[in-house]
This record gives sequence, C-alpha cells and structure tokens, in this order.
Amino acid sequence: MKICKFGGSSLANANQFEKIKAIINEDSDRRIVVVSAVGKSIQTQNKITDLLYLLHAHLLYGVDYQVLLNEIIERYTSIQKDLNLNFDVRNFFNQLKSQLNAKYERDKLVSVGEKLSAILCAEYLGWPMIDAKDAIVMNSDGTVDFKMTSQKIQTLAQQYPRFVIPGFYGALPNGRIKLMKRGGSDITGSIVAAALNADIYENWTDVSGIMMADPRIVANAKPIPELTYGELRELTFMGASVLHEESIQAVKHLNIPLNIRNTNDMHHPGTMIRNDIEEDIQVKGFITGITGLKDFAVVTVHKEQIARSPLVIRQVLELFEYYDLLIDHMSKGIDSLSLTVKAELLKEHQFDLFADLKQKCDIDKLTFEDDLALISVVGRNMKDKPGVSGQLFSALGEKKINIRLIAQGTDEISIIVGVSNSDYESTIKTLYERFIRL
Repeated sequence: MKICKFGGSSLANANQFEKIKAIINEDSDRRIVVVSAVGKSIQTQNKITDLLYLLHAHLLYGVDYQVLLNEIIERYTSIQKDLNLNFDVRNFFNQLKSQLNAKYERDKLVSVGEKLSAILCAEYLGWPMIDAKDAIVMNSDGTVDFKMTSQKIQTLAQQYPRFVIPGFYGALPNGRIKLMKRGGSDITGSIVAAALNADIYENWTDVSGIMMADPRIVANAKPIPELTYGELRELTFMGASVLHEESIQAVKHLNIPLNIRNTNDMHHPGTMIRNDIEEDIQVKGFITGITGLKDFAVVTVHKEQIARSPLVIRQVLELFEYYDLLIDHMSKGIDSLSLTVKAELLKEHQFDLFADLKQKCDIDKLTFEDDLALISVVGRNMKDKPGVSGQLFSALGEKKINIRLIAQGTDEISIIVGVSNSDYESTIKTLYERFIRL
C-alpha cells in the first residue's frame, strides 16, 4: 500500500489534476490520496489558504469580502469546468455565503480549501471522499490523537479500499473543525500512512526530491537519491525547506519509507528517506547535502574556571530559557561559554538579557558578535572518512573565507561552520565544489 499526498502546486489547475490521475493509474498500490488546498497556477496568485484566512479577518471586522470570495470561487470553478465534473462549486459557495458572519469559526472556514480539493479530486478519480473531520481526531492544542485517529482510519480503510481525504484539519471530540499547523497536509499524509502501516508514503510536490544544496545558490544542484531520517533532521534543522519535523514523526517511528516525488516529472525517482540505508543502496560519496541559515549571533560569557562551575552554566542557560531564546549551538572553554542564537530573537531581549547575565551570574566579562551565518555539511558516511574537517578548512582557506565557529554533532553526521553573512553563498558554493561536484 502506498499513501500519496499531493501539495498545492500539484492541484493548481485542471492540467495538474490530470497528472495526479496519471500517477494514480500507473500504480494500483496507490490507494489513498491526501490533498492540500488548490495552489497557485501563476506566481502572482495568492494561496487559497491565505485568501481564506484573509476572508475570515474581513468577516471579523465587517469589511466587504466579495472580491476575495470571487477569486476563491473562480479558482475552483475553473478546475471543475475544465475537468467536466458534476460537483456544483458555485452552489457550494452560495450555501457557505448564507452562513457567513462575524462569528463564523475561522478553522471551519479555512478548512474549505482542502475540503473542496478533496471533493473535486475524488470525483475525478472516481473514488469516495472521506471528510477529515470524520477521520482525524484532534486535541484542543492542535495535536492529533493518534490512537483514536488510527482506529478511525483503519475502520474506513476496511470499508473503502481507495479514498481521497483532505489534509490540514480534523475535528475535536465535540465535532468542531480544528486546523493543524501550516504544512498540516504533510502531517495528515504521515498519520494516514502510519495508521495503515503503509509500505511507502509518497509526498508529491513540485521538485524532484531534496537537492544537495539550495539551487538558488548552486546552479544545477544534484538531487539526493536516498538519505536517512537522521540526515533529514539535520538538513531541516539548518534551514533546508523540505518537510516540517512533525510531518515525518509518525512514519519515522514505524520505519515507513518517505519518497519525495515531482508531480511534474512522475517517472523521476525523487528522494527516498529511511531510518537506515544498507550498503548496496548507499549514494556515491560521503556528503549527503549542504545547507545553512543566515543571521545568527554569538553571546560569550567569560568567567574563570566556568567549565568547572555547573551552577554558573545552569544560571546562564536558565536566563536564555527565561527570555525564550532557543540555543542553536553551544561551545565551552575552560574560561568561557559561547551560545549561538538567531539574531532576530536576541534583538528583542538583548539589553535585558545582558544586564541579567552580568548581575545574576557573577561573570567576569560578556562579549557579543552578530552577522553570523551557519552552514552545515551533512553526511552519514563522514564518520568513516578521515580528514573531512581538514578538507573543509583547506577549501575555505583557499577562498580566504574566515571560519568564526565550528562544531560537530556527537553522532558525527554533520559539521557546522560559522562564517560572516557576506560569505554565506560563497561558502556553500565552495563546499559543494569540494565535496559533491566530483
């Protein structure tokens, strides 16, 4: 059994729906389809989900919303007409409009995007449509009750061997619609795959898998054929726009392979993600990918023998926690402790934090530097390859790029270097040339 999730770009117009049908018809194992709201056909369009959020805001403040509603209706109507579907989109919205007022629930309104996509896709495929409110059980905090949801999905799968289900929302135990976080359709796909212990969870999007580097920086960056969930976490943590971590948890724990595929290039194998990769299917080379983020800051606390002062270290960390500052990296010397955080987050609390560090932690000195970019070189095979750090230093040294920070994860699948923001792109290009473009 394969569970297929199609993102907004895969549902942008009738032509994209035709591609979905071709993908489904090619493989009879593709038995359950999860869909997002209709995406953008052209770059200047707004996302349907954004339009629905804005429509709710117009309702709330008594602003005329007809122009927004017309755009949403037109997008879905054009697909319905082009595919010669029977579902009456305009009547659906006429009924919805008769119910709209300032008290109309936001989550119920925004869920219309995914629901309509599922209705149209189901009719086009000739499959039943299961409303997510009847399958996905939500908790009040927006998380999914996996036990109850699994029971419902398993029951539905016995009744309907094939079906289409909207992503991004479910229902509270009292029946009220509840949205997931943005990117929730990926979470729905993962949960359905886990509930049914699928053989593969296919996530169809508009790229042929995960690239070894940002193609906006490295022209013609190679796709990653296969990687581990651990490598995916490292790449995502350091900025790769792939999948939200919550969207992979359910399939990761059951070791269900996740295959990222391109709707516009259906025969490209994309990227396959597993917990472990055996020797005979390992990718060539020892670097899986390179990614990074700009705009970090480093706060260094200086105190003699701080490495032997767990009380001071704890006080410092508690202050960062108090100001809700996520520490991305931490390094310790005998007389210093350096903490790396996002500069934007630090900016709001910088002066209060620094004052508290000086007053409450009995430190000798405090230094601070920003304008830092972090680049991560990720590869499960690096630990078996001696001299990687040396090659990295050498490559950047030849380009006269100054390394301001270096760290290596304890599992030895990533090396992180800090450079000036101005050296961000050139660092990624240099490392790609040295380690990947062989």
